[in-house]
Amino acid sequence: MAIASDNARQGASPLYLTMRDVVQSMDDAIPGKFEITKEGIVHDMMSPAGPHEVTAALVSRRLEKVMPDELLAHTGTPDVEDEPEGLLRHPDVTVIAWTDLGVEGSADPRTAVAAIEVVSRSNPDNDWVGKVRDYPLMGIPIYAIFDPRTGSGAVFTDIHATPDGPRYAVRKDFVYGEDVTIGEWTIATRDLPRYA
Repeated sequence: MAIASDNARQGASPLYLTMRDVVQSMDDAIPGKFEITKEGIVHDMMSPAGPHEVTAALVSRRLEKVMPDELLAHTGTPDVEDEPEGLLRHPDVTVIAWTDLGVEGSADPRTAVAAIEVVSRSNPDNDWVGKVRDYPLMGIPIYAIFDPRTGSGAVFTDIHATPDGPRYAVRKDFVYGEDVTIGEWTIATRDLPRYA
């Protein structure tokens, strides 16, 4: 997990900084993936494998075939972090410019073109509820979800203000087998694996 430098820690709440230090200390010692939300630390206990990783890799590869060369459908670190909001997330795929990826520490979520998640078996609400709430707060304009449990997904766009904070205004559902448009790029969803 990439963590922002000390001078980037300004504006973060003491509680958030404590949670981030805890996550950083556990990251190498405990399996799984850690993120920080408004509710606290989320631990996806199972490391992604099988259909989850294949879906992320296929979506990334299909996007990169249709995107311009200056963009990357990145499947590794860094995380995206919004310290003032107290959020640290790790998208399965982040569409981001190469120039915005080459930074020390976590990436600025406002530089991401899109965040893409593959729903995990162990914690589907993290993707379908928590990240639908958090990604617009972080300023990520497009959020796509692929769900190997159901063979379906959704693309969320058009952040708008609400009394509860920024939210996505548009949701477009799809089923595996249909083409899906993420931003300006359309990719196939055929042959994406499902959980057994």
